[in-house]
Parts: sequence; C-alpha cells; structure tokens
Amino acid sequence: MSARRRRSGKSAGGEAPPPFDEAALLDVQSRVGYQFTDGALLRRALTHSSLSSQSSVGDLERLEFLGDRVLGLLTAEALWRRFPDMAEGDLAPRLNALVRKETCARAAIAFGLDKAMRLSPHEDEAGGRAKSSILGDVCEAFLGALYIDGDLAAARKAYDHYWLANLDDLHANHRDAKTVLQEWSQERRRGTPRYEVLSAEGPAHAPAFAVRVAIEGASADGEGASKRSAQSAAATALLVAEGVWTEHDV
Repeated sequence: MSARRRRSGKSAGGEAPPPFDEAALLDVQSRVGYQFTDGALLRRALTHSSLSSQSSVGDLERLEFLGDRVLGLLTAEALWRRFPDMAEGDLAPRLNALVRKETCARAAIAFGLDKAMRLSPHEDEAGGRAKSSILGDVCEAFLGALYIDGDLAAARKAYDHYWLANLDDLHANHRDAKTVLQEWSQERRRGTPRYEVLSAEGPAHAPAFAVRVAIEGASADGEGASKRSAQSAAATALLVAEGVWTEHDV
C-alpha cells in the first residue's frame, strides 16, 4: 500500500461526513459471526480515504496495512495445512491468488462491506462501491479491525467464512496473468513481455494507471488502480486476444 498525503479540515462545502448505515453494520457482523466490542474500530475500517482527504475523519489505511499481513498469515497457514507435501515454490503462487485485490473484493461483497462502507459523496456517485481496488482495501482493513478487536480468532471467523470455505476454487487458477503470459510467450519464442505505462492520472486516493504490454507480433492495454493491477489487466487482455485464456478464465 502506498503512502498518501493527509489533508485536515472540514469536508467539501463544510458538510459533515455522511452517516453510516447502521443496519448494514449489523449485517456485516452477523455474516461473519462476530460482534465488535469497539464499534469505532469497525467504523474506521469502513471509512475510505476519499472521505478523509476532505475532512479530519480517520480512515482505514492503518488497519488495511495490518489486515494485509493478517490475511497473508491465515492464507499461508491454510495452504500449509491443505497441502502438507507441497513445495514452497508451488504454495507461493496459490497464496498470491488468494490474497490479491480481486479476491479480497469478492470477499468484501460476501461480507456486505460494499453496502456498509463510507465513501466521499463524489466517490460514491462515481461507483466506488463496485470498484475492486476500494473493496479490496476495505476488506483488508476489516480483517485488521477484527484482529485488533478480537485477536486472530476473530479474523479467522471472517477468513473461514469466505476464503477457507472456497479455498479450492479460489486457488484453482492460481497463476497470475503476468506469469502465464511470460511462460507462454517465452515457450513460443515471442520474447519476454514488455510493459509500458501509458498514463498515470487521478487523485492520490484514487489513482488510475493505463499500461500496454507487448510481445512479438501482439500487444494489449489494461487499466487499474495501481501499476501492478494495470499490468495484470493488460496481460489478461493479451492472453484472451491470443486465445490462451477465454473470458471464463478471467
């Protein structure tokens, strides 16, 4: 997670931050089977940085930092137990598939975080509740808040609810698009994929990257909220265009 500049003060136009949907907060806790002792932690985990950039309200970023590590630990343990004879080199790509933003975004929806999180009015109107980058960040922050409020056992409740219950399906296509493209291209002597950043725009809390990947005789573009996710999107587009992957694989 990249560092972001903070700006204090009231929200745009001097308006108070939008309120939480209390019913949605209760629904989130019901879905994971855990009731927060410190409700402020849950609210902070669900406050996106687009809101804190316009006001002095605390946001999710510190909890996201922690939750990312909690997710990594729980995933490493789950894979270690699920595949007792598997080598580290085979476990690592499976872990990457289980902790990537897209997987976290789907978990966020399963938990109801998309309805419970608090965004700036502008980001909300722009469809922020459906953006994988935002949903992934909120999901990691939620795991961090669970860990702080109820130790690893609380975070494990959420992990088991989504990741462990779907472990085999989530890691089935465990190789990421960039790795698949590189192996496929080199096997056919079409060179190592070359990635070029076409543009980097947007505010600090919601950056947008456009990247082009090229191999011999073909290229494709992709967009994402980070350079890495844009590269992955470009690699995916090229794999689909070359018939290596179908839309079902994406």
